[in-house]
Amino acid sequence: MKLQLLGTGNAAQVPVYNCSCPACQRARTDISYRRGPCSALLTCGEQHWLIDSGLPDLTERFPPGSLSGILQTHYHADHAQGLLHLRWGTNTRIRVLGPHDPDGFADLYRHPGILDFSHTLKPEETVSMGEFDIVPLALTHSKPTLGYLFGAHGKRIAYLTDTVGLPPATMARLQEEDLDLVVLDCSFPPAATTPRNHNDVTCALDTLAALNAKQSVLTHIGHELDCWLMEPGNTLPANVLVGYDDAEYET
Repeated sequence: MKLQLLGTGNAAQVPVYNCSCPACQRARTDISYRRGPCSALLTCGEQHWLIDSGLPDLTERFPPGSLSGILQTHYHADHAQGLLHLRWGTNTRIRVLGPHDPDGFADLYRHPGILDFSHTLKPEETVSMGEFDIVPLALTHSKPTLGYLFGAHGKRIAYLTDTVGLPPATMARLQEEDLDLVVLDCSFPPAATTPRNHNDVTCALDTLAALNAKQSVLTHIGHELDCWLMEPGNTLPANVLVGYDDAEYET
């Protein structure tokens, strides 16, 4: 399995509009530090699954037939806005799997176009995709949200965004696994109190310490966290990496 992080930013992305903080200034001069809407591409054999669809240029990135389907973690705008354009394609169907959410996003359910929302995923119900398996996992967020545990050939990848901490059942399920890679939400630097909806560094590291993962990568990063990481002395454990757009991880 190969996981490519297509976007590693939070809803504001990096650089933030009209912000002159050190992280945003750096991202304007060096595009390698820019962060787009949080999303990823999972490749296993001949299958290619987009994880979240917040990127606005999906029709240009993915020619017809190049995607096996789309996995939505949830339906907040920064994770689903790319579907608004993609749906108006013709002569094809694209499966969109995700949590049961009666509200969805905008008018996608009423006017789905080429998108097929007919199947939703239930937490901890294993789904076979032929070359790999998916276990949806409940996350702690302000909208129905799923993380995903991917398994193939004895390897395990967990993709966990958006969340603050993990629900007990999800933590227990992941602790049963020898995880090759965990990609975890971490939007903020260490905070005095636990943030709402997204991890800060303290919460993210506490969560990762409870899991048995060979490698961990942070995503859904805000410019405040990038600024914190730029300050001398602010470091992360050796097995915890900061994700960047287009970074690839193979198991």
